[in-house]
Amino acid sequence: MQFPKLGGKGVEHKDRTDADAPSDSNSVDVAAEQKVTFAACFLGLVASIGGFMFGYVSGQISGFFLMEDFMERFGEPQNGTYIFSAARQGTIVGLLCIGCLIGALTAGKLADTLGRRLTISLFAFFSCIGIVIEISSTNKWYQFAIGRLVNGVGIGALSVVVPMYQSESTPAIIRGVIVSTYQLFITLGIWLAEIVNFATHNKVGSASWRIPNGLGFAWALILGAGILLLPESPRYAFRQGREDEARRNIAKLAGVEPNAMSVNAQIDDIRAKVAEESAGADTSIWEIFTGPRMLYRTILGVVLQAGQQLTGANFFFYFGTTVFSATGLSDSYVTQLILGSVNVACTFGGLVVVKKSGRRMALIVGALWMMMCFFVYAFVGHFALDQNNPQNTPTAGTVLVAFSCLFIAGFATTWGPLVWAVVAELYPARYRAPAMALATASNWLWNFLMSFFTRYITDAIDYLYGLVFAGCCAALAVIVFFFVIESKDRTLEEIDTMYVQHVNPITSAKWRGEARKTHHNESSSEAEKAEATV
Repeated sequence: MQFPKLGGKGVEHKDRTDADAPSDSNSVDVAAEQKVTFAACFLGLVASIGGFMFGYVSGQISGFFLMEDFMERFGEPQNGTYIFSAARQGTIVGLLCIGCLIGALTAGKLADTLGRRLTISLFAFFSCIGIVIEISSTNKWYQFAIGRLVNGVGIGALSVVVPMYQSESTPAIIRGVIVSTYQLFITLGIWLAEIVNFATHNKVGSASWRIPNGLGFAWALILGAGILLLPESPRYAFRQGREDEARRNIAKLAGVEPNAMSVNAQIDDIRAKVAEESAGADTSIWEIFTGPRMLYRTILGVVLQAGQQLTGANFFFYFGTTVFSATGLSDSYVTQLILGSVNVACTFGGLVVVKKSGRRMALIVGALWMMMCFFVYAFVGHFALDQNNPQNTPTAGTVLVAFSCLFIAGFATTWGPLVWAVVAELYPARYRAPAMALATASNWLWNFLMSFFTRYITDAIDYLYGLVFAGCCAALAVIVFFFVIESKDRTLEEIDTMYVQHVNPITSAKWRGEARKTHHNESSSEAEKAEATV
């Protein structure tokens, strides 16, 4: 596979005045001139409906497994009742993730070919096909599972392109918050699915699960149509030779004039990066491993996205209703709804954390907090809960729910929203689409492994499964400390420079661009040489 030459149709280079001259970080503070605009916030919210779609389809499935009509149609008869074996339940849950894995791997190329907006619209409408297959299922469990597979292709593609579009379009001053709204909308989707499940689970017949299932159409249609009303990513537009459009979009989203110094600085940064990358002519996809500091960043992105799953959060979202029914609680739907409410409330807090504390500290503290919660969860569940008659140990059940809520609070304020933001910032524009596709695919791969094998593992070691997640959280804290650069309030081009120049992650928050000045001047020279040859 080959990438097209950078610049797409040819980047238009215009005569520049002194105001358009390349600027370095010492002369122009890009973030300081930018404003928080309605246009940028609206773009972030509409695009984040892609996250809402994922959250909604993930949050509903846990409740379906306890609905009488769903069990009779798709379960397995046993002693006059119906159950779901570990294999059948794991397949129904897990095929969504397989579809998402396929979608994530195919989305990058389409995003570079069709553009960010059209790709988002295409896959939003594609997910509707999967919903039709699901909702039309009568008594074949594998038809419902295949519907989730098809739906997953659309959702997985959106999980790559939406954060990419948000990170490329929004100003640095609020980029972290905007990209993190993707995770906020995931939590809102989960929460709404739990509310709808609670409202319909006692209905007679298929309405109990078909109503929540069918509502998924609404979110896909809103996103598919709404995204076409938004501006294209400025960085994508520039690489297609549409510099004026890129300039207008940067200015509009940042609340400044098209000829403002911060806009000129960003355009020059983008032009310089294009000139550097164009020197390599056509590029093999393998350059996401061999490009400048790309092996480091590609592996880091894969590890961070896998790590979001290995924190164990989806253990509660996929199997929470079943888990809490096993603790003896009278209405596990209510308990799951409580967890969902905590998730939503704390994700709003996570947007503040993203803006105020930076990426590194939040990820490290969040990982250690979740580790502590899983230690308590594992030991109380294994040693204090009477698993045969959980009503005999109500205190243990209460502790499990309490620490589950504390875990969700930690995840929702840190690893939930921040991973999407950090990974979207890792890569230069030339490699962003395929590198983000690979990283997000690792998220979906581990999502599938978790959803499919969790029942087998919990059947074997019950609540001690929490120790696995506790160990993963400890490892993730170490990885972030030594390998993740602080990228708060920096432009995407500046973050790229920091990684290329091997800025020490531990002290990266103090980096003020002294090294960047030389790098920028070198980049500007290359840009001028490129202009001379056009």
